[in-house]
Amino acid sequence: MNIEQIRSLFPVTNKAVYLNSASQSPLNILVNNKLQAYLKKEVNLIDKKGFNRDKIRTLLSKLLGGSPEEYALTTSTGVGLGIVAQGLAFKKGDNIILPELEHWNNTFPWLNLEKKGVEIRFVQINEDKSIDPESIEKLIDHRTRVVAIAAVRFNSGFRPNLSAIGKIAHEKGALFIVDAAQGAGMVPIDVEKDQIDVMSGCGFKWLLGMHGTGFLYVSKRVVKMINPILPGMFSAETVHDKLSYYDDSRKFETGTIAYSLFSAWSAGLQLILDIGIENIYKKALENTDFMIDGLQEKGCQIRTPIKKREERTAIVHFNMGSFKTTKALYENLKENKILVTLQGENIRVSPNFFTTKSEIRLFLNLI
Repeated sequence: MNIEQIRSLFPVTNKAVYLNSASQSPLNILVNNKLQAYLKKEVNLIDKKGFNRDKIRTLLSKLLGGSPEEYALTTSTGVGLGIVAQGLAFKKGDNIILPELEHWNNTFPWLNLEKKGVEIRFVQINEDKSIDPESIEKLIDHRTRVVAIAAVRFNSGFRPNLSAIGKIAHEKGALFIVDAAQGAGMVPIDVEKDQIDVMSGCGFKWLLGMHGTGFLYVSKRVVKMINPILPGMFSAETVHDKLSYYDDSRKFETGTIAYSLFSAWSAGLQLILDIGIENIYKKALENTDFMIDGLQEKGCQIRTPIKKREERTAIVHFNMGSFKTTKALYENLKENKILVTLQGENIRVSPNFFTTKSEIRLFLNLI
């Protein structure tokens, strides 16, 4: 599939320069067609068949590793992490390790445990917004139960070394938990090679789905350590007088989800598999190579760690030296139909595999 064929799947490319995939993926034709086909069946229920949840689980396992039964279907990243935070049996004096300034979905569920006497220890990030595995290791002790981190930082685009951090966590007897919202579908992730015990993510960003779709991966190694907190008909054997949970990640599912959205999402996941995550990540670095060079030539202040290429992603943060000037640029970009995000004091730019160099050049020419 060449770039013209890929771009034809994303109608937004005919109307704007879309550099905002970190906020949400633009709806593509394949997903939309799958959604409309599902809705058409809803109009005439005579021939409708039940939704097969295993199809999504299988696609996720092909993309992210592990086995299909290690995936539960959820509605968001925060829901998955909340299930795990409440399902683990913490004791007073236990501690959890988090980098500072993590996304709220990977902060609030853990901070909520402070009322149980659990200590939250924040890892200080470096001046360039990077995180050293050694800084995490220094905070771990015999009472550390969880090390949690984002696969890609939403506020800098930094990509931590998951396998190194996972190894450190396991050597100390802690669970390694990953927020995959900004990583899954954009950077290569293998839950087994990266030693991930638990990973929660959403469909509406780099995984080409829509809001209301998500997943929770729980390794078979640790699934018995986490208790379901919202048991429903899909979490256990359907026996009326006995609660017999499934012995895999299905036990974290509850009731009915938006099957129309999940059915449509399968087309997005398949598109990623067809293109190949390695190709998507390669294009991400090519796009940001070109973008970073242009921003530096313009004298912009880049707020994303860029020294090590392996720590980079498709997300670049920068500003113009003052918030007033940065905001003015953001408004000018928006007026010219170049879509980015104004996040805090910075502009966040996040191209995807359908982005061209000519589009990035248009963006740079407005600075």
